[in-house]
Amino acid sequence: MIKLAKDLGADAVEIHTGRYANLKKESEIKTEVEKIHNAAVLIRNLGMRVVAGHGLNYHNTQKLVELDIIEEFNIGHSIISRAVFSGLAEAILTMKLIVE
Repeated sequence: MIKLAKDLGADAVEIHTGRYANLKKESEIKTEVEKIHNAAVLIRNLGMRVVAGHGLNYHNTQKLVELDIIEEFNIGHSIISRAVFSGLAEAILTMKLIVE
């Protein structure tokens, strides 16, 4: 699919992180992070931007940030959900600290 995206002229590919976000066993999480990293490397090597999203939150985003290859994280649902309790400014600041 990544190579097809390139062939179709896409400038970015979003890696679906829903499976990763739902895993509980550390061994399975590690395997999924490796798959995400491999996909990200292929995307980058083909000259496209690497984006990730689906199910990312304040507890699972850090592992993907540490890969240091994903340019954008789509984490709006988690931020807005947290903002209900903490306010939007605090929710954004907390996530900003995680991704920086």
